Amino acid sequence: MPDRNAALRAEWRRATTARVGLERAGPALATQPVLAFRAAHARARDAVHTGLDEDALAAAFAPRGVIRVHSEARDREEYLRRPDLGRRLHPDFMAQLPGGPCEVAMICADGLSALAVQQQAPPFVAALAEELPGISICPIIVALRGRVALSDDVGEAMGARLAIIMIGERPGLSVADSMGVYITYGPRRGRRDMERNCISNIHGDGLSPRAAAAKTAWIVRTAMAMECTGVTLKDEQPMVLGEAETGLIAGV
Repeated sequence: MPDRNAALRAEWRRATTARVGLERAGPALATQPVLAFRAAHARARDAVHTGLDEDALAAAFAPRGVIRVHSEARDREEYLRRPDLGRRLHPDFMAQLPGGPCEVAMICADGLSALAVQQQAPPFVAALAEELPGISICPIIVALRGRVALSDDVGEAMGARLAIIMIGERPGLSVADSMGVYITYGPRRGRRDMERNCISNIHGDGLSPRAAAAKTAWIVRTAMAMECTGVTLKDEQPMVLGEAETGLIAGV
């Protein structure tokens, strides 16, 4: 007798990357979904442990100028065990960063998925520069083993009014190459997460780099007018979707 719910489960699977309506073999999952789960888990682990290709990323940003730095974490293992070290810029680089004047410091950090920034950051930066004519952007900072708060140290050292960090988000079992963007007005060490705005889920099946750049540009202009970011800056820009956009926009 045919399963009357099979068509409904198939429709669910087409609508989401979540694991719903999986095929079963008796009391257990069928072989195919088990193998797919293991493959997704392997991709997530690879994303966390794979290092950033600095040379390729620096080449992509070369026309805008590139400065390479790293956090106080000495290697990938320490970075994963000690999040606090990833939030601080290594002292050797403090004096090497240009002191301005510039309005926006842009940092590209590997985070928990170097693959994400490798793929999404170059088109995002190019689109953002088009969206922000007349606003001076510092050379792109490529940061190894960085957490979000690293942008506070960098922005403060560069005397920037505002810092934007592009960072690889924690991989899940459906997406391993998602990038997040965090915007902080008046960056300085000690800023709290409530003082930032975030745009999340930037990847091929989520928010495109161009759509994310348009959203970021709106936040940047609003932040400079209000002289703040975070919970006091509400994301009230009308959302316009196009192409493969799914509307996965997060505001903090």
